[in-house]
Amino acid sequence: MLIKVSKLFLLLLLVISVVSCDKDDPEIPDEEEVITTLTYVLTPATGGASVTMSFQDLDGDGGNEPIISGGTLAASTTYNCTLELLNEAESPAEDITEEIEEEDEEHQFFFETSFSDLSFAYGDQDENGNPVGLMSTVTTGAVGSGTIKITLKHEPEKTASGVAQGDITNSGGEIDIEVTFPVDVQ
Repeated sequence: MLIKVSKLFLLLLLVISVVSCDKDDPEIPDEEEVITTLTYVLTPATGGASVTMSFQDLDGDGGNEPIISGGTLAASTTYNCTLELLNEAESPAEDITEEIEEEDEEHQFFFETSFSDLSFAYGDQDENGNPVGLMSTVTTGAVGSGTIKITLKHEPEKTASGVAQGDITNSGGEIDIEVTFPVDVQ
């Protein structure tokens, strides 16, 4: 009788272990990117010197304040723009730009400005034809001072109203990084 109970107990343990190893267990999602450095390079479409704006926060949230350098743009000028993102907390630095290119369907940059006559246009798209924003154009208007805010969203609702045109309002998703640059237009 003791042998039957032991066999029954072992059989029960086997059944429980097989059932608990369900193949439909949820997958752990990708962790959000650690971004310590964002570089925004604006090159006049007609040629000339590039303007580089940068954000760097090597110690992450808390600790030291980030270092943010804005730039001066020419009035009534179109610029071809690129973004580069790095995780310099690792050695060697991890190129987050490559990760965004590989996972472009899960990322979108949004550009906002305090200038009434400065406009943005996306220059790249994911496999579904939705904007990404690693490449873009900026067209300046009149002379003035203001800001350009760049926000990278992870898993935005790219098909929501206005999102493909760069409206962040209905985008959802999570913010990977958000930087506001001081800008002068001369």
